[in-house]
Amino acid sequence: MAVSLELCRAVPKIALHDHLDGGLRPATIVELAAEVGHVLPETDPEALGRWFFAAADSGSLVRYLETFAHTIAVMQTADQLRRVAREFVEDQAADGVIYAEARWAPEQHLAGGLSLTEAVAAVRDGLAEGVAAAAASGRTIMARQIVTSMRHASPTTEIAELAVAFRNDSVCGFDIAGAEDGFPPSRFVEAFDYLKRHNFEFTIHAGEAFGLPSIWEAVQLCGASRLGHGVRLIEDVAADGSLGELASYVRNRRIALELCPSSNLQTGICATIAEHPFGRLAELDFRVTVSCDNRLMSATTLSREYHLLSEAFGYSMDDLRRFSRNAAKSAFLPWDQRLGLIRRVEDEFSALAG
Repeated sequence: MAVSLELCRAVPKIALHDHLDGGLRPATIVELAAEVGHVLPETDPEALGRWFFAAADSGSLVRYLETFAHTIAVMQTADQLRRVAREFVEDQAADGVIYAEARWAPEQHLAGGLSLTEAVAAVRDGLAEGVAAAAASGRTIMARQIVTSMRHASPTTEIAELAVAFRNDSVCGFDIAGAEDGFPPSRFVEAFDYLKRHNFEFTIHAGEAFGLPSIWEAVQLCGASRLGHGVRLIEDVAADGSLGELASYVRNRRIALELCPSSNLQTGICATIAEHPFGRLAELDFRVTVSCDNRLMSATTLSREYHLLSEAFGYSMDDLRRFSRNAAKSAFLPWDQRLGLIRRVEDEFSALAG
């Protein structure tokens, strides 16, 4: 029996791969777009939500990414960024998420005159407001931000330096995002070297739209401690379950895979959740974690992703506990806070089990 959606909402969950500009409330987009004069394909919130899902549901990562023009357009001022970040936390907490990392690219939010520093500070303040609002409603959540560079832009260390500057002020990591095919991680090797010299955490989008070479570069040339998606690592797993050298290395090093099942269906990785490599990778004891990627574009929540996986693969509460524990172990937090997160996962799952 699959774990019910209701019970999936109750379990403690951790969102490691959730884009800030991919999780806006449709009503917020409509309101903010009207204020700034941005033309939307739909002005009714429910219709707009359906449009985002349909537009993203093309099987193409490039087409999927085009939908972000509308969300980024309403995230160009400090007030807009603060509101979106606050609602990000409120929505995660309402879904039973106890820790969330919001990733976004500050360089895409400067059209309204903000500096990079002002943009990051606005998201910081919004996250803090969301945490406080959640606490007022009886929900305890921690939230951090991961700042990203757009991988198709000219390589620079500027955003990596920004991440380090805010390392004790809400920023927990760095990433590169955007179209993967044709823009390998090694283009940003100077940024990753800068981060390593400053002992700073980073994840890399790899193994979604491009295969094993992208994963190899992310791990071996750049030094990622987590892989954004990483789903195509399955290409290094034989039918009998034997692992190639890269897959073995990733499993041995316990490099977390930030898997996003529904999103992967939309970008053409597989046709159904039951065909998703998650099941095989979990069976082979890779450090699999569950995330949404973009809740708006996939019309999903983390609870729904847990439920879909449970339906597809027969996962029990013990399995879901393992996935939450994997994510807690891989959170970009200091050890004492990470240990506290692991204990909270264990305690809350045990309480649900009676």
